[in-house]
Amino acid sequence: MLAPRPLARKGRGAVSNLQGRYERNGREDFDDGWERDEDACASLRTVVSDEQARSILTRNASPDIPFNVSLNPYRGCEHGCIYCFARPTHSYLGLSPGLDFESRLFAKVNAADLLRRELARPGYLPEHIAIGVNTDAYQPCERERRLTRAVLEVLSECRHPLGLITKSALIERDIDLIAPMAARNLACAAITLTTLDPEIARTLEPRAAAPARRLRTIRTLTEAGIPVSVSVAPIIPFVTEPEIERILEAAADAGAIGAHYVVLRLPHEVNPLFQEWLQAHFPERAQRVMNRVRDLRGGKDYDSDFGKRMHGEGVWADLIRQRFTKAVERLGMGEFRGRFGRLDGSQFRKPLVVPAGPAGEARGRAAGQLDLF
Repeated sequence: MLAPRPLARKGRGAVSNLQGRYERNGREDFDDGWERDEDACASLRTVVSDEQARSILTRNASPDIPFNVSLNPYRGCEHGCIYCFARPTHSYLGLSPGLDFESRLFAKVNAADLLRRELARPGYLPEHIAIGVNTDAYQPCERERRLTRAVLEVLSECRHPLGLITKSALIERDIDLIAPMAARNLACAAITLTTLDPEIARTLEPRAAAPARRLRTIRTLTEAGIPVSVSVAPIIPFVTEPEIERILEAAADAGAIGAHYVVLRLPHEVNPLFQEWLQAHFPERAQRVMNRVRDLRGGKDYDSDFGKRMHGEGVWADLIRQRFTKAVERLGMGEFRGRFGRLDGSQFRKPLVVPAGPAGEARGRAAGQLDLF
């Protein structure tokens, strides 16, 4: 007997609330005959909780990403992208990487204050900060919360280099801060464009901006003098992979001066969540997609080794690389290459005011000012 086809929820990427790998108590779905299909597919309310974070800058030593420091004002992401590599981080909170990740969010309300204290530390050395790496800094709740805006105000005041990556048109709100920084070689942006097909985007990234809207955002940022690249990520075999050249052409037409890509990554709980999504939306090609994913990963669903995790390995990985490289060269999109590493950190200046620490032991004062007592 065939297993029932998973049912998708309107406006959500994940099909289920898959159990996180750190939960102590196991659970499984059981149909007692009372739940109707329309109940299972009902809309799910988003809840955003305040969080007093203990730190705000994350440092990494990964050789296959172009930055060492990142900042994420939120945990979880309402965009609901089924492929998001950050989904497993919700397991650390005792929550599901599935529907919980996109409906139970946490806002780091002290993000800007923490950043000020970090930048004011003696001996702090400026290194470009990537904003919105794990979860989108411009997801819907940012419209009211304005945490990303507050972080940008601090970085602008301190003339600190930064890079933004998003799939939201809300970034246009902050052009007044980003454009002057870009003019000083302190800022750049990347817009993620996974597909040009709005029907695929609606299930793949249900609450992110539509593809056409993202192209308009690239144009708007470019016209404001902000250097923009396009992130074609992830490339999903037989779903978004056929569009590689068309995506790059559309982005170049909109003004993007650079491009990079990542093939589909399926770490931890992302793997079963993605396969549930495939069965719900593309059941006729689900097996074919997973077979090609395994071709890209040495026969496995995922390989986390540095040097392989972003682009894969083997014949199909090489074919994707060649297609992407040739299209970028043909379109003249090589100007952005290495731009993130060339942002100017020499203009950095300490913040003028430093907020009190968590214990309240130091009231706001000028950075570097000594205490009298």
